[in-house]
Amino acid sequence: MIVKKNIAAIDLFCGIGGLSYGFKKAGIEIKAGIDIDKSCRYAFETNCKSKFINKDISEVKGEELKFLYDKNHIKILAGCAPCQPFSSYTYKDDKQKDHRWQLLYEFTRLIKEIKPVIVSMENVPTLLNFKKAPVFYDFINSLEKEGYFVWHRIVYAPDYGIPQKRKRLVLLASKLGNIELLPPTHSPDNYVTVKDAIGHLEKINSGECSKKDFIHKASNLSDKNLKRIKQSMPGGSWKKDWDDELKLACHILDKGKTYVSVYGRMKWNEPSPTMTTFCTGIGNGRFGHPEQDRAISLREAAILQSFPNDYKFVDKAENLKFGKTSKHIGNAVPPKLGEIIGKSIIKHMKEYHYGNKKE
Repeated sequence: MIVKKNIAAIDLFCGIGGLSYGFKKAGIEIKAGIDIDKSCRYAFETNCKSKFINKDISEVKGEELKFLYDKNHIKILAGCAPCQPFSSYTYKDDKQKDHRWQLLYEFTRLIKEIKPVIVSMENVPTLLNFKKAPVFYDFINSLEKEGYFVWHRIVYAPDYGIPQKRKRLVLLASKLGNIELLPPTHSPDNYVTVKDAIGHLEKINSGECSKKDFIHKASNLSDKNLKRIKQSMPGGSWKKDWDDELKLACHILDKGKTYVSVYGRMKWNEPSPTMTTFCTGIGNGRFGHPEQDRAISLREAAILQSFPNDYKFVDKAENLKFGKTSKHIGNAVPPKLGEIIGKSIIKHMKEYHYGNKKE
């Protein structure tokens, strides 16, 4: 239910709708989502019940977005620019050669053209590194010059009921006054665990798909990888758990010895590792199911990202592209975090815009 009908948001870099779905659940109307990846259209429009615009942000003009808002709308402009340029995995690369490095500047341009009352941005914590990522501080400086009050902080996802050890940089900015994220809703005593989140799902084998839910599908393991996962203990490592003949050649190298979590199993009684675009493959991190001999399924990855159990990613099984869907899920803003951001915005609007509090 929309709490204040004149609050509306446009979601830049919307992907499959994680942020928008959370905003919508919080009570914020979603006018549109914009993304360069047209394969996100079905999931965004089906779950968020809003318009999907398949376009490169650098080609989007503020004027065309202004018309999506009603005249009396309190405008929110939100977005999570692709994080790969800022990721710790790619941080040593030459950022000037990656055009995605410039997307926050495009976000800044649209803010200046649209002049929203509220701005929301979510990204990876490494964006805070001043020497390597001055773009974030340029973004803040531009917001402040435009008259925004700016708040930002690294947020630990389990503190807000998300069953995943994800850390994200969240920024909120307002023309009205000081704004900040709501205080944590959870503590280590009651974090949502892997078992809380996915323990109810039907058992499946490697390479199998549930007959009840075609998104509950696991990647197929080779015979050797099946032996590896069978020897892996929850929270353990290949270094301690595996027979020598199962270890990879790269594990013997000094560099390989540091990647102890690959091919590992999650633990039932704690939040999962951070979901990535490759989170449905055991060779990419600690993405093994706690007790079943397989990697986590697409549905399990989605639920660990806090998507609801029935979130629709494609219309039918024959249209499911496993790798593409895994990428979509790993790239998404956790909907629960989107909901918290949305509720924080609504609380702020009640304080400053609706007369409950004077500036």
